[in-house]
Amino acid sequence: MEKRYQDMLKDDLTSFHAAQQTPTIPHPAPVESQIVPDRLFVEAKHMRDFRKYNRKTFDGSMDNPTKAQMWLTSIETIFRYMKCHNDQKVQCTVFFLEDKADIGISSKAMGIMNSFINDIFEKLAQESSKLARYNKKPTITSREIQTAVRLVLPGELAKHAVSEGTKAVTKFTSS
Repeated sequence: MEKRYQDMLKDDLTSFHAAQQTPTIPHPAPVESQIVPDRLFVEAKHMRDFRKYNRKTFDGSMDNPTKAQMWLTSIETIFRYMKCHNDQKVQCTVFFLEDKADIGISSKAMGIMNSFINDIFEKLAQESSKLARYNKKPTITSREIQTAVRLVLPGELAKHAVSEGTKAVTKFTSS
């Protein structure tokens, strides 16, 4: 399978070199370029590159596990040749899913997730309570909760949690 992708890369390089050796046509008058955010350009570039290497889609069903494994293996092989971040890999992979994947969660895993959420909630409640007591306030406000989130959760996760929490409270109060 890896040989097939090496052959594809070799064919693409051959066509690229052939295109480089063809005589150049004079360029038309310069057109005023639009300002496109770099991040969107990079994401679009990775999607174009990924599409170039993989034309196969996957319907997400687990009727044939061998087919699913072969599809994943082919995508992993492509990612070895591409230089991109994990979130871009997920974006590319999801793009080639035709339908929702049939994925479930076991009751044991659900129990673990429930326990985790309860533990985090308890830690946030304890920390916000300590902050309210430290500031000699009788009630816990959103400020104490946001500060507790920043203390308990690491970096980017804390920022995202505060943002989503603020959005949820705003939506609740506006309805």
